[in-house]
Amino acid sequence: MAPALLQTTVVGSYPQPDWLVNREMLSKMVPRTRVRELWRVPEAFLEQAQDDATLLAIRDMERAGIDIVTDGEMRRESYSNRFATALDGIDDENPGEIVNRVGQKTAVPRVVGKIRRAKPIELRDMQFLRANTERLAKITLPGPFTMGQQVKDEHYKDAEAMCMDYAAAVNEEAHDLVKAGADVIQLDEPWLRNNPEEAKLYAVKVIDRALQGLAVPTVVHLCFGYAAVVRGGKPTGYAFLPQLADSIAQQISIESAQPRLDLGVLKDLAPKKVMLGVIDLADPTIETPLQVADRIRAGLKHVAADKLLPAPDCGMKYLPRATAFGKLKALAAGAALVRKELL
Repeated sequence: MAPALLQTTVVGSYPQPDWLVNREMLSKMVPRTRVRELWRVPEAFLEQAQDDATLLAIRDMERAGIDIVTDGEMRRESYSNRFATALDGIDDENPGEIVNRVGQKTAVPRVVGKIRRAKPIELRDMQFLRANTERLAKITLPGPFTMGQQVKDEHYKDAEAMCMDYAAAVNEEAHDLVKAGADVIQLDEPWLRNNPEEAKLYAVKVIDRALQGLAVPTVVHLCFGYAAVVRGGKPTGYAFLPQLADSIAQQISIESAQPRLDLGVLKDLAPKKVMLGVIDLADPTIETPLQVADRIRAGLKHVAADKLLPAPDCGMKYLPRATAFGKLKALAAGAALVRKELL
């Protein structure tokens, strides 16, 4: 049976409960190193609490009517740091520091040896998700290019070589996640737009290595950063996008609702499927189904219905839970409206 048209999904994260994490502390950061003090639950009970929070996230997505669900990333301090700091060759206890283009300093792990995946990292996450939903299940991993941008390299002195080892580690993990029941594997690669010139040199190569040999649909997610963290106007176009048409990823996930992206850029991604952001996470107002339907129709002017997957712009981690749930309900309802028009 062919998959339903306009399958809805999420980018990955869902709001973590206040009893699980210190959301006030979280609101001030997107951690690169581990920040264990973020958790409100003692270590002895943390996994159990994360399991309970994961069940809440799964059930909210199901109740909202989302077709392809995730675990809500309830076990993560950020989208990337849980996986990135668990690899061999990384010193997270004695962090380094990087400075961005506007002079902001960020604590990051140091690369002090060859990067290797010594053991599974997200395997139990996927097993728990698979055991608790019958819907299509997606799990996300930080992309190799982005991880390479979030460290202080004191070993390789060769960014491409370092990212290729990241990619090998991601690939090993992804294959285990597929065996555990993942229906979709997504790589989060927001730093492609932060450093497009370097990305043009080798990003597609390392992404392809990370996705090598996977037998399920694969996604690369790009965004302009969490709306709660990146305030103010966002770009209206991606500096690194057409190049992804040459990658082996089957789907490209882009943010378009908040930045009011010119959807003409979607032609650059043919013949990929597009996970199109139609939920604005900067606006606390919950969209109506009609608003969502209009945004989906705008996407359909450039992408065939069998190649479009409506989604939020980005992860929903920083939203109030009630807002996130309301927006997901609107997403599902808006997609249903357009789906009826296509039948």
